[in-house]
This record gives sequence, C-alpha cells and structure tokens, in this order.
Amino acid sequence: MRKLALGILIFVLWNACKFGSGDKKMLPIYGSREPVTKTINGKTITDTIYQTIPKFKFVNQYGDSISNKSLDGQIYVADFFFTTCPSICPVMARNMLNVYNAFKNSGDVKIISHTIDPKHDSVPVLKKYADKLGVSGNTWWFLQGKKEDIYQIAEKNYLVAVKKDSSAAGGYIHAGYFVLIDKQKRIRGSYDGTDPKQVDQLIADIKQLQQEPDQIIVQ
Repeated sequence: MRKLALGILIFVLWNACKFGSGDKKMLPIYGSREPVTKTINGKTITDTIYQTIPKFKFVNQYGDSISNKSLDGQIYVADFFFTTCPSICPVMARNMLNVYNAFKNSGDVKIISHTIDPKHDSVPVLKKYADKLGVSGNTWWFLQGKKEDIYQIAEKNYLVAVKKDSSAAGGYIHAGYFVLIDKQKRIRGSYDGTDPKQVDQLIADIKQLQQEPDQIIVQ
C-alpha cells in the first residue's frame, strides 16, 4: 500500500502541474513507459510504448456485457464507487453529472463507474441508482463484476486505491479520483472527484483531447 500511495501522490502532483491557461501543449501521458528500438527503411528509430488499460469484461446497469473493446475509439472517464457509500460517493456522483451533461451528446466520450461492492450492487441496483441520478442511454455505464477483477484494475491500472475496511463508513475505503483515458487507452489525467474546480478542469481537458489526432507521436 505504501508503494501505491506514493504512486498516487506522484500522479496527483503531476496532474496539479497542468499547463497554464491558453497553453495548447498536449496533455501529459501517465503510467509506466518503455522505449522500443526498431528499424524502419534502414533507419533506427526509438519509439515509446506507454502503459494502457488492459482487457476487461464487466456488466453494466442494463445487463449488457462491457469490455475494453466497447470503448475503442472513445475518450472516457473512470471512477470507483458503491451505491450505499455514505461519504464521498454522493458528492462524486453530483460532480460526475456535470461531466455527463457536458458530453452526453458528443458521441466520443463515455463514463464508466465501477462498483467496489459487487455483492450488493447487482444489475437492478445499479439501474435504480442510475435512474435516480437521471442517467439514461449509453454515455455513462455503471459496471459490476468479479470483486478481484475490479480491485486489480483499480489499483494496478487506474492507480486508484480501494480497500474493504469494516471500520470505515460504509465498510470500504476508496480514493475519489476521476481518471481520464484517451482513445489509445492511456491515462491522461487524474482529478479529485469531490472538488468542483478539478472537475471543471477535467471537462476542459476532455475538450482538449477531442482536438488531438487519433494517433499521437510523442518524442
């Protein structure tokens, strides 16, 4: 957990160092990276392979199977919650509604919210939760799946801490980050989902990502 906490701290500090207003530089790419050297037309070229979100398969509030392929060609925002959360989740949901309302008609932006309490949060429970928020259509999916798969992708790939803790309010501890993923499934930002100013920045950054070409060469 110490290593994870350090990674999250670095992640958030990098996110805090956003480019100034009016600066059109590309958003940073987070996570591990690996230089790869290859020969093309007799020339040696070093490229960079960035960490990406791996294959996954969950079920949404409609009972539909949702995989990583369902998000091909999409910018998306991921977070982790549970429907009975008495602490930060209601605030996160209200703030995520701002993201939903900003992009529900855009066609190239989605939101995926993973429950960390899949035993309680069945498909009907997630549907009722979505309905209560006023969420319809396929822009925002509330996902349920095997607990071990959810926890692994949270901590290893999205860099978000989640933990069952009977002493915590609601029985779980989780970080309230909204994680921004680009069309190549790379992490491009992390935002405190309880802070309206950071959520406004997330919306601005999504709009910037929409202007980027589908394939980006990073030196």
